[in-house]
Amino acid sequence: MNKHPASNYVLQARSNEFYWEGGGQLSVKTFRNGRARYKKGPGTYAVEEGRYLLLNEGDYALSIEEAHPVESFCVFFRDGFAGEVLQSLKADPDRLLSDPFRPACDEGFFERTYQPGEGLSGRLAGLQEAHLLSEDPAAYEELFYPLMQEILLEQSYARREASAIGAEKRSTREELYKRLMTAYEYIRACYASPVTLDELSKIACLSPNHLLRTYTGFFGRTPHQHLAELRVRKAKEMLENEEWNMTDISFAVGFQTPSSFSKMFRKHTGLSPLQHRKKVRLDKNETGFSTMLEKKNN
Repeated sequence: MNKHPASNYVLQARSNEFYWEGGGQLSVKTFRNGRARYKKGPGTYAVEEGRYLLLNEGDYALSIEEAHPVESFCVFFRDGFAGEVLQSLKADPDRLLSDPFRPACDEGFFERTYQPGEGLSGRLAGLQEAHLLSEDPAAYEELFYPLMQEILLEQSYARREASAIGAEKRSTREELYKRLMTAYEYIRACYASPVTLDELSKIACLSPNHLLRTYTGFFGRTPHQHLAELRVRKAKEMLENEEWNMTDISFAVGFQTPSSFSKMFRKHTGLSPLQHRKKVRLDKNETGFSTMLEKKNN
């Protein structure tokens, strides 16, 4: 996907099965109606609706395996573009006037998935609309600038997060942050598979003890607790759909038997999976009944 290294561009597609590997520019990845998985260096990332993945320039692999078509909307930025926008935000106005075309270096971004803020969501939606209409190339190109400004703003929040890590040097804090996020993203992407502390420590390039201590200090929970939370959250989503049976849900969230899944679910929620499904069903019926009464009274 490095067809246009000297330009900003967008790729929009729709597919339920897709695989690609190669080199790409600095980019933002978004998806709807399913999720995609990326592999880049030691990192594994799952991107679903409501989140975006930010990848620096480099080689990576993309795979989509879903029952229904997944819609992708990915934005690629030319080399040096992020640095130019950052320079325009930070540099002294007099220097910008005297040397407006001074080369700027891109700062490496934190590669991870993010929940976009309102500003970034709006910029992405505007760019997608302009891409579909394609009426004015000049106006379309201008939209990449405010989008990059929003990305840089959200990166400043990430750097603030990294500053909470207990290390004296900024470079050490940011490196630890990157490694913790590599472990975090792997848990998010691979919660349906067995995930061990030894495996995570190798992926994050930290000793098991160092990873456990730093991860717990930063996130307020251990990697295992984080994994359990993700599995319970996904199980709750699937239990709302009557088409999924207990065996399918068990396998989908990383358990070999419904009994082991049920035990874990009850431990974290106080209800068995069937009790939770029944509660969801009753809540929906009560909501529907209340809505019907309101309409009748009005």
